[in-house]
Amino acid sequence: MSARVARLATVTADGAAHVVPCCFAVLVDGTVVSAVDGKPKSTTSLRRLDNIAANPAVSLVVDRYDDDWAELWWVRVDGTATAITEGADYELALDALAAKYEQYRSDRPAGAVISISPTNQRSWSWATDMSGVR
Repeated sequence: MSARVARLATVTADGAAHVVPCCFAVLVDGTVVSAVDGKPKSTTSLRRLDNIAANPAVSLVVDRYDDDWAELWWVRVDGTATAITEGADYELALDALAAKYEQYRSDRPAGAVISISPTNQRSWSWATDMSGVR
């Protein structure tokens, strides 16, 4: 998928939604990955990682907005997330992210990788759902 940013939704311990923008890549098997990278953050103890440890159910939304509404689309992937910090799956995820984002080629993320195994996917686009309506 060529989109550059997604929004990752997790659930806090008190049941509130927690949504953050993130970079992502989709692996050949459909797994979606994102990494905790070196961009400045207010803390290194990220709430999204705590949330996933307590409740691995997540949603990831990728979308495109355009003033020409015929160009609108979105995809939502619901799934089960895990945080991984080493091993073959970790390296595969970082390789996929580096292939997509030049910044990751020169500054490979050193933090955890969030790996999402999809359980459901929904999508919408004006072009497919609204093409006959004007």
